[in-house]
Amino acid sequence: MPAAAPRILMCPPDYFGIEYEINPWMSRAQGADPTAARRQWQTLRDTLAGLGVAVETLTPQPGLPDLVFTANAGLVFGNTFLSSRFKHAVRAEESPHFEAWFAAHGFGVVTLPEGMFHEGAGDALFCGDTLFAGYRTRSDAAAHHWVAAKLGVRCLPLELVNPRFYHLDTCFCPLAPGVALYHPDAFDGYGRRVLAAHVGTLIPVTAAEASRFGCNAVVVGRSVVHNADCPELSAALVAHGYRPVAVELGEFLKAGGSAKCLTLRLDGEDAAGWQC
Repeated sequence: MPAAAPRILMCPPDYFGIEYEINPWMSRAQGADPTAARRQWQTLRDTLAGLGVAVETLTPQPGLPDLVFTANAGLVFGNTFLSSRFKHAVRAEESPHFEAWFAAHGFGVVTLPEGMFHEGAGDALFCGDTLFAGYRTRSDAAAHHWVAAKLGVRCLPLELVNPRFYHLDTCFCPLAPGVALYHPDAFDGYGRRVLAAHVGTLIPVTAAEASRFGCNAVVVGRSVVHNADCPELSAALVAHGYRPVAVELGEFLKAGGSAKCLTLRLDGEDAAGWQC
């Protein structure tokens, strides 16, 4: 029997724009081009579909410009959806829409206790059986430990020390159990040592290409879909046996997001050991 198609949740950018500033990339004065954003989003969707992905969509909502970044909805683990508890009130309004979608599609919805902040797959990524968890800017280390206890998995919190890489998925991308992309300067010395001790093959991404959000990539088997203009990253992927697929996502970079931010894997990331 052939393997089931990977499933990814996306949200069309009907209402995407820079309406507030909650990270260093956002500038209301600069804004975003809605026509270009729609074209780039559609290209990403078509690219994923061409790789065999079943893309499911969430209905966009007026007044929620960042709903397009579905990776921040929460963390998927089997048939459980742990809904994010956003640090910023402007994004907290997204949660009821995500929770309703997951409940309607057969997932058990879990919410975190009051007083904790956790921004889903933006800050919590499995590499093998270990949950690597970014904290400081958007998510709390305590929230990561609560999530890990709830799921019964090992969690390794990593402090994010560069505000431009405010979510873990902007500077760390598991490709397979024991293999990951990362931008070293997004982490302190302790974090780099933790990664080196627990990820056998770390592929560094330069500052210039990390600033293109090269690490914010979508992995589908041996294909890695990433933002355009990252030639060194592409070469490194090829050298490690992967097929780079570049897609221009510059309009979303203006809001601090790229390919991974625009997607949420519903059936488990390829690098997540719990899938097995």
